[in-house]
Amino acid sequence: MCGIVGIVSTQPANQQVYDALTLLQHRGQDSTGIATAEGSMFHEHKVKGQVREAYRTRDMRSLLGTMGLGHVRYATRGDASKEQEAQPFYVNAPYGIVLVHNGNLTNTRELTKELFEIDRRHLNTNSDTELLVNVLAHELQAQVRGTDLDPDQVFDAVARVHERVEGSYASIAMIAGHGLLAFRDPYGIRPLILGRRPAGFAGFDWVVASESLVLEAGGYEVVRDVAPGEAIFITQGGEMFSRQCAPHPRLIPCSFEYVYLARPDSIMNGISVYDARLRLGDRLADTIAEYTPRGDIDVVMPIPDSSRPAAMQVAQKLGVEYREGFYKNRYVGRTFIMPGQEQRTKSVKQKLNAMGSEFRGKNVLIVDDSIVRGTTSKEIVQMARDAGANKVTFTSAAPPVRFPHVYGINMPTRRELVAAGRKIPEIATELGADYLIYQEIADMKDAILEGSAITDLEMSCFDGNYVTGSVTPEYLAWVEANQLS
Repeated sequence: MCGIVGIVSTQPANQQVYDALTLLQHRGQDSTGIATAEGSMFHEHKVKGQVREAYRTRDMRSLLGTMGLGHVRYATRGDASKEQEAQPFYVNAPYGIVLVHNGNLTNTRELTKELFEIDRRHLNTNSDTELLVNVLAHELQAQVRGTDLDPDQVFDAVARVHERVEGSYASIAMIAGHGLLAFRDPYGIRPLILGRRPAGFAGFDWVVASESLVLEAGGYEVVRDVAPGEAIFITQGGEMFSRQCAPHPRLIPCSFEYVYLARPDSIMNGISVYDARLRLGDRLADTIAEYTPRGDIDVVMPIPDSSRPAAMQVAQKLGVEYREGFYKNRYVGRTFIMPGQEQRTKSVKQKLNAMGSEFRGKNVLIVDDSIVRGTTSKEIVQMARDAGANKVTFTSAAPPVRFPHVYGINMPTRRELVAAGRKIPEIATELGADYLIYQEIADMKDAILEGSAITDLEMSCFDGNYVTGSVTPEYLAWVEANQLS
């Protein structure tokens, strides 16, 4: 999971890209990068860490031009500690291409071999983004006809990318001297949305970003989501072209975006993330009422912030008092996307504090958005007990995460998932909770898709069904072996 943005403007792009990345910071905290285009020349700055600490005045002054793209990284492939694996990635031919990517490629072994043996291209990192930009560059080189680059040549190249690349990818690239390209995998697993705003003389500024909140904050109107398999090309002069580049596209967005990853004020694929989380709370309340003994809940409390909408609905539907018992330190990042178990455990205690007055002598029902490794959940249950809770019922607005996620979320191995191979009472014991209640898979799907024209969701971490069809047990074993090595 990462956050990406691309801008074609009539004004300098550097500050606009920076502002967008601050809004997407929740999507990745490992590193960040910005590239801008000044005519046919690229300017770039990328560094480990978060956006507000990464760019100094001299860095921003060097990012010249009215077209730019940016990235915040949450590492799911490669090494988060290596600055050279931060995005964007650059290749110098054809024309010069710089690219950012949100997602995860699942045929990296095959692509690496093809690029070396057939395409004769060199890779310098283990990042699948470097693979992707080299595949795009090779296919674009093959499409170049004559002296000028036209949109059809770009779209033909993207069509070939779809044929060669497997997995999830929402990508934005700049082609030196020509324009900005955005494209999305044929299943639309990772989000990408297009916006524009008037720029004088009947022209427009354009933006493509991971989440709609970037468009709203920048004064852009939402044009639409980039369709699965679609490519959009915007010239440096602001002319927009689009084409469907995949033969059989099908929209199957990632369910975990709605459960946890996206900000609640975003709209993805026409679905309000906030409304989806309210509906998740409604359905979770029904399950809680079915399995929890009456009188065993005095108060309902959320784990701030992403579980708050679901918790409010649980309290309202159960007719139980809603209270805020955990105080959040907003200067500590999201623990789920921090690298390393030791750092996550330490950060939970730094991030949350339980207020004894809200817990003492009470039977507390805690609502979290999801339970992945169980690190955070176990610490929170113990916090509640230390604060004086009588009983602790822990609930998840998402179903048990039992399977690896290979499409851009850092859940690569079953052994690190607390629900893998365990029944719910066993998980409750592991977490130290008196009761543990999960959302049902069917309820999660219905809650997210209610009122939408979308018919399916990518739910592999919950049900083990991988929508791209190319994820085999052998591949999962290879991923796990490489993760642990």
